[in-house]
Amino acid sequence: MSAVSVQHEGATGSPDRATKGGHVAISLKRTGALALPFVKVLIPGESGAGKTRACAHLDDVVILSAEEGLLSIRDQNKPYIQINSIGDLYEAYEWLTSSTEAKAFNAVAIDSISEIAEVVLGEERRSGKGAKDPRAAYGEMQDKMAGVIRAFRDLSGHHVVMTAKVEKGATDMGEVRYCASMPGKKLTADLPYYFDEVLPVRVHRTGETVERVFQCRDDGIWHAKDRSGRLDMWEPYDLKALIQKIGGGR
Repeated sequence: MSAVSVQHEGATGSPDRATKGGHVAISLKRTGALALPFVKVLIPGESGAGKTRACAHLDDVVILSAEEGLLSIRDQNKPYIQINSIGDLYEAYEWLTSSTEAKAFNAVAIDSISEIAEVVLGEERRSGKGAKDPRAAYGEMQDKMAGVIRAFRDLSGHHVVMTAKVEKGATDMGEVRYCASMPGKKLTADLPYYFDEVLPVRVHRTGETVERVFQCRDDGIWHAKDRSGRLDMWEPYDLKALIQKIGGGR
């Protein structure tokens, strides 16, 4: 880390930042010195693609489950918290940020964020503004889910993985497009921007052979992204190894 002085002529900023001689002290840092990050991953996938099982690839993971798909990882004996309401999710967040027990985990998986959003939408439709105006229910759901997604994404000291359903849509040119799906167009459009990595689970079938892989780059049909720049177009179906390749494995 280096300290540099920047000429401060005629500035109207806060006086407490100025040093003698009319200069401001700036702490200059270099990106190469950044600590290896904890990775924030969105895993979209069709039903049965293996989204839940991908979460179980991680060793010290706690799963926040809003789905009935945990049977696929029964053999893994992974710890999980059942999420049946937005209140359950708030309590899980409080536990993760304040509990000594939670420090044993370096990864949190929400399975799935789409299902939780649908639960919240149902709650809003039954009560509050949404009981009278369906449009208000969507607005309240979007606000709550945006806050929840940001809060979990910004958890310190944890890899954060969220699975999501997939929606088949079309571009303005009529081309087929697959992307993570949420209730409401705005939340669906905003969701990928919250994450470093958007990695759909793709299933390739050749006769009786089934191969699962992560797609890490957009191909114009499936939305995907790799902000790290370290992943190939296709990566083996091993989330632990994938995170280690990015450089965030701990």
